[in-house]
Amino acid sequence: MSEMTTLERPDTAAWRQRARPARPRRRPAKAPAPRVADTIAVLAGLGLGASVGLAFWGESFKALTAAGGWLTLGGRLTGLTGTYLMLVLVVLVVRFPWLERTVGQVRLVQWHRRVGAWPIVLITLHVILITVGYAQTSGVGVVSQFWTFLRHYPDMLSATVGFVLMLVAGVTSLPVVRRRMKYQTWWAVHLYLYLAIALAFAHEIATGVMFISNRSTRELWIAMSLATLVAVLGFRVVLPVWRNLRWQARVVSVDEEAPGVYSMVVSGRNLSRLEVSGGQFFQWRFLARGLWWHSHPYSLSALPRPPFMRVTIKRLGIQSEGATRVKPGTRVILEGPYGTFTSHARATQRVVLIGAGVGITPIRALLEDLPGSTHVTVIVRASSYEDIVHRSEIAELVKKRNGVLFEVVGPRERVRLDSATLRKLLGNLSNADVYVCGPSGFSNHVIRAISNLGARPERIHQETFTF
Repeated sequence: MSEMTTLERPDTAAWRQRARPARPRRRPAKAPAPRVADTIAVLAGLGLGASVGLAFWGESFKALTAAGGWLTLGGRLTGLTGTYLMLVLVVLVVRFPWLERTVGQVRLVQWHRRVGAWPIVLITLHVILITVGYAQTSGVGVVSQFWTFLRHYPDMLSATVGFVLMLVAGVTSLPVVRRRMKYQTWWAVHLYLYLAIALAFAHEIATGVMFISNRSTRELWIAMSLATLVAVLGFRVVLPVWRNLRWQARVVSVDEEAPGVYSMVVSGRNLSRLEVSGGQFFQWRFLARGLWWHSHPYSLSALPRPPFMRVTIKRLGIQSEGATRVKPGTRVILEGPYGTFTSHARATQRVVLIGAGVGITPIRALLEDLPGSTHVTVIVRASSYEDIVHRSEIAELVKKRNGVLFEVVGPRERVRLDSATLRKLLGNLSNADVYVCGPSGFSNHVIRAISNLGARPERIHQETFTF
């Protein structure tokens, strides 16, 4: 660790010239709306309860005690709850603005993963239980009954295809499988989940006893499914297209910031009306060969300076390497901003910002956006001084607000950022908000260390980007 001197770089100077005035004209992101998030959670719980209740619609004790009766009931129960949870799974990644700015896309994706296995397991049980239950009722074999379903029950063939696609998407989402796949491949396979839901929908309405016998329940289920479809099309397709037609974003320059790290400046129309806070990220889609068909999350490395905004990217894979090679003038499709790694999450006047690698970039933007009355301590971790991204900019921002900056530089084996080191630098953290961003191993290690220093879980803020 050492005191830092301000260094000037040609690309930094160019960005500063674009950045005048020093405090950019822009709109901060709207504050979280916890009541809206709570209302959505309550509605989701009521929907789950209603789905469970529908399974018992019209059932009698005589029907349940007949051959295959309990199995058939189990099949309906698992089918309805599994299908409902599949809709919840989709809603979690629809990117409702009011839900995303309260919960954050990263946490929503984490919930998406936790919920993800349940609908697939439940729908698999539905297929098994319904087939065995009907086979016992009819007095035929399981294979014969399944063949009867395919031949004589409406829309069952398409539902079977949808079920297979659902299984494929589920298997590719297993951590052990996902780690071995390229992001582009995983993303393309994952899209089949939407097709699977669409293919399975018709057979629910056509064969479900609770829907055939009651018009109200049928219309409610159709309305719920259509609302999910409208939300997906509206927030994942229509809204991004409309925004980007207004923004008309294009790459202005790409400059090497540190070894393997590049800053990209993008210009666009109406960016002064963009509501964004320091620490947030966008999904970036570059309309260049090999890059146009998928997007990746990159944090802003500075507050927007209309008509310019800047992102800093590290070459970590095919997508990020390709992004750093795009030519000036390339069109960019932006989705966002997303994330709760912002000043809105702050509950105290003491803020500690800890970053490593390219994780320093949202730290730098957040540092710029914090209120002037905040007491700030910044810790950056790198293997060498050359690897500290935006080093001079961070130093200048810390100096302007009379904050404290520590650089922890050197090999991890010799220079550790452990509990003992953090205790010397920070002391007790019970009255502080701590923001941590960097590789997952680094972040997890730091969070354990600061927890030992009294940092309260609700005041530890982390941003991670993994698929």
